[in-house]
Order: sequence, then structure tokens, then C-alpha cells
Amino acid sequence: MTASPQPSVGDHLRAWRRRRRMSQLACALEAEISQRHLSFVESGRARPSREMLLRLADCLEAPLRERNAILLAGGFAPVYPERPLDAPEMAAARAAVERILKGHEPFPALAVDRRWTILAANAGVAAMLALVEDASLLEGPVNALRVTLHPGGLAPRIANLAEWRAHVLERLRGQAALAPDPELDALVEELAAYPAPRPAPRPHPDPLGGVAVPLKLVMGGRELSFLSTTTVFGTAAEVTLSELALECFFPADEATAQALRGA
Repeated sequence: MTASPQPSVGDHLRAWRRRRRMSQLACALEAEISQRHLSFVESGRARPSREMLLRLADCLEAPLRERNAILLAGGFAPVYPERPLDAPEMAAARAAVERILKGHEPFPALAVDRRWTILAANAGVAAMLALVEDASLLEGPVNALRVTLHPGGLAPRIANLAEWRAHVLERLRGQAALAPDPELDALVEELAAYPAPRPAPRPHPDPLGGVAVPLKLVMGGRELSFLSTTTVFGTAAEVTLSELALECFFPADEATAQALRGA
């Protein structure tokens, strides 16, 4: 069987221009080169320098992993290192993550990679995962979205499952469209195939005013309501750290806050 050809520099650049909805002219102007030269680069008629590729990747706001791929396609060594979070060189970043997660207690918070694998979590998340009935979901690397929407995971405990499921799938599909990855595509298909409950009628009045989708989780015989936020490292110059996200859950009402503080 013949191996598929590797994407060229032009393939990468055209793909990211489409994702950013940027014309060739607009990209050339931002990179301060002529459209003719960019056309030659994309067609393979001109061999760009390492600096030119990095400038174009910056104009296209390509993630660090993609910037490395563009450099490799151009015949250059990757610039941005990639290390596991538990590597010695990542000690400072790992300590920062652990401080944030611990400081967020008693509310849940976790750190995930680009494929939603849980890399670290606090006691609030541990309490949530204790509700999971299918132990196989907690074996090996735990995927945060799978364990949330799986029928043997937290899904039976989510009071607004239809609403939360739609929110999760929309977010994941957007992520997969922006940074194509076969594993993310497979995850979207898997999650979409899980049983889909009928949407429940919206409460009136909406306590959040329709500004956010809460996660309503039944724990300890009571319904707790959470708002989620996402935090990333804004100045990351390392692939793993640039793709790491901290998902922090805040109480959406005072009853939830008091219940968690009391626990």
C-alpha cells in the first residue's frame, strides 16, 4: 500500500488561510510580502526561508504544533519543543497548574490537553468522578468529555443533559474544525452516538438570563449548578503548554456555593 504524501508548505498555508477566512492578498499584506511571492510559495515555485515561514504562521495565528509542521514541510527543524507535563523542564508550569487547581477548591477544576485527556484535577473533580458507575471509563488516561457524556459516566447525573450535550458537541466540533485531528474527529463521532435525551423545557425565568449554559449535576441528593471557564497560558512557547487548558467550574447560584463549602 502506497503511503499518503505528506502535506506541503502550500497545503498547510492554504488550509490555515481557509480556516482564518483570509485571502491570499490579505495574508501577503500582513506578512509584508507581495501576493506574487506568496503565490509562488504556496505553489512550490519558491522556497521560503525559515523566518518567512514563521512570519506567515504568525499572521495566520497557527498553533505551535502547526508551526512546527509547517517548518518540517519546508525542510527546517521544529522550533517549539514538546515535552510531557511531568518532564523536569515543565516543573514550573506544572506547579502553576497545581496551585490554580488547589486554590479553586472546593469548586471543581481540571487541566486537559488538546484531546480532552485529564492531566491533573483537584478534589472537586475527584468527587464528581466518584459518581461514575462504569469503572472502565476511569482506567488509563481519562477523557473528560467521554466520562461526562457516556451513559455509564456522569450523564445520568446531569439534570440538563440535552442542553449540556449540545453545548459540548458544538464546542468540540468547533475545535476540530479549527485544528483538524483524526482523534478529535473520532471523539466527536463517538460522543454524538451516545443516547440523546429530549431537550427539557427551559425554566422561566432563566436564573442565568440566557448568558451561559450551566452544568446541572445531581450530587448528594441535591442539584448543583456550575458555570465553566477556560484558562490557557497566554505566553506559552512549548507545544504541550500551549495546548493545555484549565477548566474551572464556579457555582452558578448561592445554594451550590454553600453546598460545596459545607462539604
